[in-house]
Amino acid sequence: MDNRFNEVFSSFDPLNVEFSPGSHLINTFPSHFLFHPHIKCKDNNLKDHTNQLNNIAITASVIYLHTLIISNVGIKNNIATSIAYIHVHDKPIVKIVHHTFNITSTEAELFTIGCGINQATNIPGISKIIVITDSIHMARLIFDSSVHSSQVYLAVISKEFRKFFIMNNDNLIEFWGCLSHCDWSLFKSVDRDTKQFHQIPLLSCKLL
Repeated sequence: MDNRFNEVFSSFDPLNVEFSPGSHLINTFPSHFLFHPHIKCKDNNLKDHTNQLNNIAITASVIYLHTLIISNVGIKNNIATSIAYIHVHDKPIVKIVHHTFNITSTEAELFTIGCGINQATNIPGISKIIVITDSIHMARLIFDSSVHSSQVYLAVISKEFRKFFIMNNDNLIEFWGCLSHCDWSLFKSVDRDTKQFHQIPLLSCKLL
């Protein structure tokens, strides 16, 4: 795996090109990403959303140009466990697991999404990446041009997105929300693994 996500950022660089005026992803590539939040108002909505996720998984399994990323984070006793499953056509599932000490849930979620994106964008020929997460509001931060503490992580993720979008004008990233009570089998599998993995890191650091 690429170690660009395994750095310790000491401070935020306000002059980073990813956050300069006119360079924000939301302005430069507005049609290259979509968000599909989970709607939990009614049982019918829940069932329809689950059916949509099933269709996405089936489509991703037969179209070699699509990559499906399912990510989740659990924090217990100040230890964050981040897990991402990456499904690509008929290839074996790639499973990424990280344990991190002294990190916020926002940082852990962004780190996990970033790791999955890093893996997916390095697969030759991929044109569509689907990210399924229970923290879709965290994913929106990637395209937030306002100043906030998580931007130290977003600079790396934004750079990966930019490379992917520039590679082909038709490349697309979709984010789908999926909560634990959605009872979707693939997310339940990742969620179960997240709860089972609780190891103490050898070094108490901000990021692994």
